[in-house]
Amino acid sequence: MGRKLDPTIKVKRGPGRKARKQKGAETELSKFLVDDDGPKKLTSRARKRAIKRAQVTEEPKQEEKPKKGFSDENSKWLKPAQGKRKIEQSEEDEDSDSQWEEDDDEDEEGFDNKEMEEKGEDDDEDMVDDYGADEQDSDGEELLPIERAARKQKKQPSKKPESDDDDDEDEEEKDDDDDDEEEKDDLKEDEEEEEEDTVQANIDETEKFILPAAADRAKEGLLPMDLQTIHQRIKDNVDVLSHFSEKREEGKERSEYLSLLRSDLCTYYSYNEFLISKLMDLFPVSELIDFLEANEIHRPVTIRTNTLKTRRRDLAQALINRGVNLDPLGKWSKVGLVIYDSSVPVGATPEYLSGQYMLQGASSFLPVMALSPQEGELVLDMSSAPGGKTTYMAQLMRNTGMIVANDANADRLKSVVGNIHRLGVTNAVICNYDGRQFPKVMGGFDRVLLDAPCSGTGVISKDPGVKTGKDEADILRSAHLQKELILSAIDSVNADSPTGGYLVYCTCSIMVEENEWVVDYALKKRNVKLVSTGLDFGKEGFIRFKERRFHPSLKLSRRFYPHSHNMDGFFVAKLKKLSNAIPTTPRETGL
Repeated sequence: MGRKLDPTIKVKRGPGRKARKQKGAETELSKFLVDDDGPKKLTSRARKRAIKRAQVTEEPKQEEKPKKGFSDENSKWLKPAQGKRKIEQSEEDEDSDSQWEEDDDEDEEGFDNKEMEEKGEDDDEDMVDDYGADEQDSDGEELLPIERAARKQKKQPSKKPESDDDDDEDEEEKDDDDDDEEEKDDLKEDEEEEEEDTVQANIDETEKFILPAAADRAKEGLLPMDLQTIHQRIKDNVDVLSHFSEKREEGKERSEYLSLLRSDLCTYYSYNEFLISKLMDLFPVSELIDFLEANEIHRPVTIRTNTLKTRRRDLAQALINRGVNLDPLGKWSKVGLVIYDSSVPVGATPEYLSGQYMLQGASSFLPVMALSPQEGELVLDMSSAPGGKTTYMAQLMRNTGMIVANDANADRLKSVVGNIHRLGVTNAVICNYDGRQFPKVMGGFDRVLLDAPCSGTGVISKDPGVKTGKDEADILRSAHLQKELILSAIDSVNADSPTGGYLVYCTCSIMVEENEWVVDYALKKRNVKLVSTGLDFGKEGFIRFKERRFHPSLKLSRRFYPHSHNMDGFFVAKLKKLSNAIPTTPRETGL
């Protein structure tokens, strides 16, 4: 290693990189393996190369699985390094060694042997073998590697001289020992896993949700509590309530669990106790958690295509070209698009400013679809601000007939005017009247849409102030106003209309007092009946709620929830007016 070839001697080239695949490497190896009596010796690096080529000719062995436990992995490489090669070696040895070095230059394993050869001379000078080539005997004479190895063996009489046969036998013995140790380790691991499973099963059986004592709950009210702990307690409590007969604590009533759940929900989700109690009456406990979680997430941004100016396909392509990621809203809508993300402000694109679409919640599509206004009709939108439903009706009517857009708040009417002009609506008239007095202003409408003001319990994700800002008085106040408005809306409808005579009542609330209770009141006070909304999804309205019993036809109304339909909480009911006469006595609805 490190010696340069004599340029006067031509070396017969071998087969190059295919040398590793040729047979006969064993015979070449025998020339360089040192016999006990022979003078020839190889450097440690040359011997590694020879062994490497010998291994290539052997059939590839299957990969052994990693052995567990203790194994002497150093036995293969911890061998006495051979001494330096002597200058007196034959030229054949040099040629064969140099030929291997040239073959190594083409080796695919990425070893850069040229650099090693350039540094070969320095390496030979600095190289020290494992037994200490620089050591000298007591007389000061430098020892040969064989002599040093003999002295080492004398110092360690228990160690056997190394040979290939001995190595093979030792490796086989170690493999057998390792196999035995591996089997023992596997048995131990299996036993430990069984013990862990048993312990875990015992823990699962013993761990049960236990109600905190009254003193502990009193302390919680004074000291701040970790929200993660409360959340875990809510989950455990809901699990017990869902399987109450199996998991309840002995001697504890369901009301005690519900009381703890109510207080925990108020703390974790920041609701007042009144609203949580209302929601607990409305939903099962498992569904209640889904509803509360959905209120913490904003609903997807949806837009409505203005078919007076463009088609949904063209609008979608134009917005996609501007970097908007969108999809159709659903099979139930032919004009809606849902926007996931956008590289441009959706409310300031040229398409928006030119009136090709309207930013509108998905739930606001529903009442207009239920009303289904026809071309040439006279339609009233009793609470029209900000104009999304009014402009949707105009595009369904194709700018024919007339729409009266009314709102009691004059300031909010400014947005109605702006949207009507931007979207190109030409069949709308805007007015500012109190809806309760509207029948005295004008009547005889074919269809009326009443989006009544409400408590907003369906849009908590937009207005988190509802969580703590509503109480029983607010709900009853809203319900009273809604009852007056629905009677005025019914009185504004013409029962003799050849194409209509319909009223759609809707709210963005999920409270029964503002929805089914109000519609049931209208059924008793006026000659109207409930008809199908034409919406093929949504949950049926309540016909019984706690102690109240409503008209059976209220199942034709539809409820929409954030956690079920991924849109704002909404209620839609469609009524048909039967007679223009106002009954003097309460009308018998029949149960």
